[in-house]
Order: sequence, then structure tokens, then C-alpha cells
Amino acid sequence: MAKTFASEADLHDKKITFQELSPRAYAYTAEGDPNTGVVIGDDAVLVADTQATPVMAQDVIRRIRTVTDKPIKYVVLTHYHAVRVLGASAYGAQQIIASHDTYDLIRERGEADMKSEIGRFPRLFRAVESIPGLTWPTLTFRGELTLWLGKLEVKLLQLGRGHTKGDTVVWLPQERILFSGDLVEYGATPYAGDAYFEDWPRTLDAIAALQPQKLVPGRGPALTSPEEVKAAIDGTRAFVSELYAAVKRGVAAGKDLRAVYHETYDALKPKYGHWVIFDHCMPFDVTRAYDLARGYADPRIWTAERDHEMWQALEG
Repeated sequence: MAKTFASEADLHDKKITFQELSPRAYAYTAEGDPNTGVVIGDDAVLVADTQATPVMAQDVIRRIRTVTDKPIKYVVLTHYHAVRVLGASAYGAQQIIASHDTYDLIRERGEADMKSEIGRFPRLFRAVESIPGLTWPTLTFRGELTLWLGKLEVKLLQLGRGHTKGDTVVWLPQERILFSGDLVEYGATPYAGDAYFEDWPRTLDAIAALQPQKLVPGRGPALTSPEEVKAAIDGTRAFVSELYAAVKRGVAAGKDLRAVYHETYDALKPKYGHWVIFDHCMPFDVTRAYDLARGYADPRIWTAERDHEMWQALEG
């Protein structure tokens, strides 16, 4: 029997939490599943990341309506991955905003990414038939964009490459609250199949330089103190740095991908193996790091076929 993705055995629903970080900011989290951020301005609501399907997004909307009846005018895509963007149509937002790099990635590989992600993690795409197609931004920016929700300032910032080349954070400078997307994780394994390992630590330094007091990571619980924020940033930095260093050692020694994968897995398992989706992410993470160490500056496109070929080669 062909070996299936580790995530295909993950079939149990997670407990959802809708947590107030301030009267202006809420975190929708679910025990290591992808998070959604909610910002409530004077005259409108902004949602950061959408959930994977319109049906799943309806639960976010239901919880928003327990705290405000203001219209949801803005949806922000922190990056292009299907699990973050394909629920966008449910919100009826006036603007779907992303970095121009994210727009380019959707255009280049959005269709392939949608098919591969649905195959990798079926539980996260509940009611997949409700997805109308790719989510396309209606407004893009380069570097920085400031929105004013009444008197509330919301900054959308590209602080550098990391999880993808299009990563965007949502920063509330008055509240000192940051929504990081998958640039920062907490108690969850960073997915690095489309990553820029050499840039990611510097991008995390730029996040830390903002000195957020609270932070909503891509996965994991909302972080409500500077100490927790620092731990999440430091933990993410350590994981991506240690993984890439291990892979570079293997490449320098002339080892093939399978050998490098198993050596890296064994090296990281004692420290990080308890993190959510560790077994699922490691083949993708090591494969991307192996490519980068061998001169592939940009991530190759993941297709459903490539996913399974890689998985079978490393885990079969």
C-alpha cells in the first residue's frame, strides 16, 4: 500500500477559540490549525487570512457577529497558500489585499498549489466544493500599505522573505498587536516548502524590532505577552536555522536527498517533534532546503504529482 501524507491521518476536529486581544483585535485559533485575525475599526472590519473554504469562513463570520455588526470591508492575504486564501469569497469584502509578490505567486502557481494542498490536508478543506476558484487580490502593494479604519491605523508590511517571497504582516501600531501569518509559529512546525531559509531569520529580526506586545502566529495560540512573543519568534528562528544548517552539511558531504532527510529528521525530532504537523512538514521543508543548498534560489512549484513522488521517495 502506498504511504499517505502524515496529515491524512489527522481527522479530528480541533477546539476553536475566539479570543479578544483588545477591543480592536481578535484571534480565531484552533489548536494548531491555521489562524485568522480580526481587526475592528471605527467603521469597518478587516480579516487577516480567511480559512480554507467559504463554508469554514462562515464560522469566523459568526463569531465576528458576536462582537460587532460593522461591515467586513477588507480581507488581507498574508501569503498565497490555499489554506489561507480560498475562503475569501464568504466575507463579501470590498477589497482583497495582498502584496504584489503574492499576486504574482497566485498567477504563477495558485492552481497547482490549490490542488496539492487539498490533497495533502483534506480535513482543512471542509466543504471543498464551496470554493469558487482561486482567490484574486483586488488591491496589491509593494513594501507597505497603510489603511485607516476610522481613527485606527492598520499597516500592511512586507518585512522580508521567509515562509514565501510575498509574506505580509498586519501591524496595529496603536495597539502594538501583530498578525504574522506563517512567518511566526508557536508550538507548530513551520512549513518551509516555499521558503527562503537565508532570509527568514532576518525577517524575524524585523518583526522583533517592531516590539509587538501581542502576536497572532500562523498556527498556535495567540501570544498575549512580550515574553510569549519573543519565545515564538526565537523558536521559529531556531527551527528554520537548525534545519537549513543540517541540510547544508549533508549537501556539502555529497549525500543524496533521502539520506539528508533522514539525518535532518533525526537531528530535529528530539527538540521539535512534539510540535503540530512535524511529520507532515519535514519532507517538504528538507526538500526545499536541499534545493536551496544546491543552487535553486527560488522554490520549485509543488504539484500534486510532485508531492506524492517526494513523499514516496523519502517516506515510502
